[in-house]
Amino acid sequence: MVLEYASDDLATPLDHAAQRAVDRALSDLRRGEAVVIAGANGRALLAMAAEAVTTRTLNQLAALAGTPVALVLTGQRGRALGLEVPADQPVRIDPPAGLSADLVRDLSDPTRPARAGRPAGAASLGGGAGPEGAATILAKIARLLPAAIVADLPAARGGADAAGFARRHDLLCVRAADIVDYRRRSARSLARVAEAAVPLEDAERTRIVAFRPSDGGPEHLAIIIGDPAPGQPVLARLHSECFTGDLLGSLRCDCGPQLRGAIREIASAGQGIVLYLAQEGRGIGLMNKLRAYRLQDGGLDTVDANTVLGFDADERVYLPAAGMLRQMGYGQVRLMTNNPDKMAQLAACGVEVVERVPHIFPANGHNEAYLRTKAEKSGHLF
Repeated sequence: MVLEYASDDLATPLDHAAQRAVDRALSDLRRGEAVVIAGANGRALLAMAAEAVTTRTLNQLAALAGTPVALVLTGQRGRALGLEVPADQPVRIDPPAGLSADLVRDLSDPTRPARAGRPAGAASLGGGAGPEGAATILAKIARLLPAAIVADLPAARGGADAAGFARRHDLLCVRAADIVDYRRRSARSLARVAEAAVPLEDAERTRIVAFRPSDGGPEHLAIIIGDPAPGQPVLARLHSECFTGDLLGSLRCDCGPQLRGAIREIASAGQGIVLYLAQEGRGIGLMNKLRAYRLQDGGLDTVDANTVLGFDADERVYLPAAGMLRQMGYGQVRLMTNNPDKMAQLAACGVEVVERVPHIFPANGHNEAYLRTKAEKSGHLF
């Protein structure tokens, strides 16, 4: 996924109310509550996270909307269930016999012991910006399984005035278009909020600058080693956080060695930056990364595990990294990476990659298949 600044993005004032609405919707979804999603042309629906569903909440959602509930999955998850649907378009499932809480969980979560087969009553929706597609995007951003329970909100129940319906029932109303645009707007709103010297074991002349988006989302960090000159190409590493690898020393990936190796190499070179980005598990979050590990233990590789869960192979975006670099005065980088997608995304966001600096570490006996998949399926340059 590539998020770019439009040519007029920086000149257009941010809609802070829209960002706050999406941020509040993320919290409601994670608590298992319903939200109203307003689409184009007067369409609206009630939505809640599929992984939070119970028999009681299913019945409550249907009663509130006055319409049957349906399950919305990503196209990736639909294909994993055997549906012949485009991978980039959401799928709506309205089984003739209706949905139960157990069926919702079986269709949404491939790590459950009794995995679901091909569902009946499935239809690809086409496009991704409608309220159903926005519901799956909201679940992704919330670091939940990318699946949602939805119920259409007809005009007779307030669909033509989604905001008014939401107020009457003490629910949050959020526009589908604001959900789709949330990550780009969040990256645009990053601001420096704290800075301190933090001597590191391998790089004593280090300071850390913290960036926070205005909506209260996760912070990203710039680890600045030495004194790289603004306006000059800077040696840089974009590193997505990895709790298991960076902190615990997991041998399933190469993240820990890459992070510590980057700090050592930059310190040896004299100056540079590591951008530590809040994008755990290639952007799917820690809980979903653990689910992906379960699937890998069952025989899937790292790419297929993500797509079977319903995600893209890599959900990370590098627009926040580009914004952080620009705020610090850097428009050109010598990028320490093996990943061509990082170079392409930075370029799409207006940061020039003047040189790729290989960043390769040996396998450890536990991550050989993981590294092979990165090379064969993700195009990493080893």
